[in-house]
Amino acid sequence: MANLKTLAIYFKFTREQRTGIFLLFVIIIILQMVYFYVDFNLPEKTFPEKEQWMSLQSEIDSLKFIKDEEKPKFYLFNPNFITDYKGYKLGMSTQEIDRLLEFRKKNKFVNSTEEFQQVTKISDSLLKVISPLFKFPGWIQKENNFKTEQKEFIRKADIKKEKIVILNINDATQEDLIKIYGIGEALSLRILKQKEVVGCFVSMEQMNDIWGLSPEVIAELNSHFKVILPASFKKIAINDASLKELSQFFYFRYALAKQIVTYRSMNGNFQNIEDLSKIKGFPVEKAKIISLYLEF
Repeated sequence: MANLKTLAIYFKFTREQRTGIFLLFVIIIILQMVYFYVDFNLPEKTFPEKEQWMSLQSEIDSLKFIKDEEKPKFYLFNPNFITDYKGYKLGMSTQEIDRLLEFRKKNKFVNSTEEFQQVTKISDSLLKVISPLFKFPGWIQKENNFKTEQKEFIRKADIKKEKIVILNINDATQEDLIKIYGIGEALSLRILKQKEVVGCFVSMEQMNDIWGLSPEVIAELNSHFKVILPASFKKIAINDASLKELSQFFYFRYALAKQIVTYRSMNGNFQNIEDLSKIKGFPVEKAKIISLYLEF
């Protein structure tokens, strides 16, 4: 009983407190009713222009669908069997159709688009439109391929029969070089520039030093050109040439030319290219080419 009395103290309210509790319950009930019965969603704005556009878009989509359904389907066909109606649908005139029919009455067949045009005499523009629809029998295609390969073989054979005229590489012009398969304007100018730098070519092996020339192109050059030294060509007297003359030689540089002069003054004249190759820094891999420019 003592415990109950203690708890009862907490449940004793004054008149104002009871009124406040009552009003709180009333407010909670009202809020619950508002929550369940009132629509708080914002009204959606409508735009007449949008509705009109959407209706038009639907109409456009339906028209596109109808148009796609109406697209004609094209099938390949053998042009030897074109009828009057088929020719008319293709855009051929009655005269052109009659020419084909007359040709077929002779039990002949057209075997290519070119032959079809020769027989019917249709225009190039019409042939361009309808020829992708042509389908010739497989054996005709193989025969045409064989004839093409045969013509190509004969053409190559005729080229081989042509006598190759060997030209002097030191007299070659840019036009002469461009005739070689694999050489264009850039490579031809590079070859002529190299000839100007070295003075003249002394060996076709010098083609290997020109950047951009493939082994196949070098082989073509060797089959069309050879080296003939010009009458004005003068070899460098290696035992008498000055430091300036030696340093101006393409295959030497100033440092190497200076060593050559020093070696020569200390050991006497060079007897051959082997003596010269003993000098430090000498391009031994070019010894054969260099020896053709020197006089011992």
